[in-house]
Amino acid sequence: MYAVIEDSGQQFRVSEGDVIDVDLRELAENAKELEFGRVLLVSGDGNVKVGTPLVDGAKVLAEIVNAEAKGEKVEIVRFRRRKSSRRHTGHRQKYIQVRVTKIVA
Repeated sequence: MYAVIEDSGQQFRVSEGDVIDVDLRELAENAKELEFGRVLLVSGDGNVKVGTPLVDGAKVLAEIVNAEAKGEKVEIVRFRRRKSSRRHTGHRQKYIQVRVTKIVA
């Protein structure tokens, strides 16, 4: 069984047990679980439910593995030849790492 969910403008194809990185957000104190209500498609047991745009009554439950995981570092280098001009910056995006525990259709 798998589902396609939408979170922060991105779509994810998830199954039970998958670990995904979602955008960082404010969490309640001592939060252990996240619920994704924007389910676009659910497939399992030979039938497929496609939402228009969302599947009614469907949700995906996930437990929080790491509340503030970091992505890979992206390095930005600007260089102008023969001008003695260089700029070097970097960015490292923060995510919430979750493990999908249940797909409710």
